[in-house]
Parts: sequence; structure tokens; C-alpha cells
Amino acid sequence: MEKLPKAVVFALAGVVLLIIVIIKSSVVIESGQAGVLFQTLNSGIDRENTYGEGFHIIAPWNDMIIYPVRQLSVSDQMKVLSVNGLEVTVDATVWYKPEYSKLPYLHQEKGRTYKDDILIPGISAAARSVVGRYTPEQLYSSKRDVIQNEILEEVQNKLASQYIIVSEVLVKDVTLPIKIKAAIERKLEQEQEALEYEFRLARATKEAQRQKIDAEGKAVANKILSASLTDKILTEKGIEATLKLAESPNSKVVVVGGGESGGLPIILGNQ
Repeated sequence: MEKLPKAVVFALAGVVLLIIVIIKSSVVIESGQAGVLFQTLNSGIDRENTYGEGFHIIAPWNDMIIYPVRQLSVSDQMKVLSVNGLEVTVDATVWYKPEYSKLPYLHQEKGRTYKDDILIPGISAAARSVVGRYTPEQLYSSKRDVIQNEILEEVQNKLASQYIIVSEVLVKDVTLPIKIKAAIERKLEQEQEALEYEFRLARATKEAQRQKIDAEGKAVANKILSASLTDKILTEKGIEATLKLAESPNSKVVVVGGGESGGLPIILGNQ
């Protein structure tokens, strides 16, 4: 078999080398990612530029370090102490992402493990600081939203110079010691029963007042009516009633006046 000419060999070697260089120099950054360029023969990390999505050509001796920059989340269960020293467990989720324009600084100063080295310790410290202000009863009953907002504020303050953006803290659960939880539930039940009793008592008092006012009104009305019913009015009313009865087919004899009735009509006989 004849040997290939040296020119062809060199040409093939050049093509292979060119392909390697192109592959090594081509970088594709996917959606939701960004890159940090490490310049081997220059000053190291390019601190001035964050490389966005798409196709990039770099020198083959350089390296592109790619980070996710979309919203990320981390969940953690933290054991912390309340204001009176009792241990509680806070189950929280934090939404975060690296600061896009400061990504080169994040990589250079914190590295790829910034979540474990910086973020999670910051969350734990914030949770300890916030939960330590409240009693177990406050944590169990009515302070969930307040705790979330305060932990978020604490985390944001602690990570303000760490090139990490924290957008939300969600406290999913606050777990108390079993005995403390049972005692709080008993107390809440007793308070609810007391409120229910006060409500029933207030309703009964209002009903009694209503009945008293109604009875007093009726008494006044009867008093006024009695004062207005003179003998003359009674006689007139009796006559009106007698005339109506006289028109009835059952009536036999109607005697007007006389007797012990004070002049009122007397009806005698019926069917």
C-alpha cells in the first residue's frame, strides 16, 4: 500500500486540529443559564462580563463556567430555640437566584457551592434570630406570616453583599414538642369555650332586655286603653255589637237597656 503524501497527512492533521479547536472554542449556554469566562492566559475571571444564553466562541485555552440563573429553591428543616428556650423545628422553603450582573464575582469569591456554603447557613441564622423573639404559643397560632416576612428580611440583609437574591421565604410548618403543643391546644380550646359562653350569656341578656321592654310597652298600652274606656264608650261599643248580632239569623230577642249591665243590650234566646 502506498504511503499518503506528506501534504495530505498534514492537511488531514490540520483538519482534525481545526475541528478540535472549533469544538473546544464553541460554547452553547442554554435557556435559564449564564456563563462566567475564565481566561487562562490573561487575568483569570472576566469580572466585567456575564455571558447570556446562546452560542459563544472563546479561545480554546479559556473555559466557560455555566450557572443556572432562573429562580431556584432550597428547603430545609431547622431546629431553633424560642424566646423561652424551647426547641422548635421550622420547615421552610426559600426562593433565590444568583445576581446576574455579579455572577463573575459570585464565582470568584464564593464558587459553585455557594448554596451550601453561604445561602443555607444564612437562612439558618435568620431563622434562629426571628424564632428567638417569639413564644411557642405565638409560633403555633398566629405568627406564621409574620415569621415568614421577618426571616425574609433577615436573609436579605445577611446576603445583601453576597451576590444572591432571595425573593421569598415560605414557612411550611412549625413543629413544637408534643407536650407543649398539647398544652397550647388545651388552652386554645378553653379560650374558645369561654368565648362561646360569653356569647351565649350576652345573647340571653339581650333577649331578657327585649322581653322586659316589650312587657313594659304592653303595660303602658293597656293603661292608656283602660283610661280611655269610659262608660259611655263601652255602651256605644255594646250597641254596635248588638246591632251586628241582631242581623244574625240565630238571634231571637234583643232587649236594649235595663238590667245590671249598666244599660248595655241584652240578647235573649237563640237556636
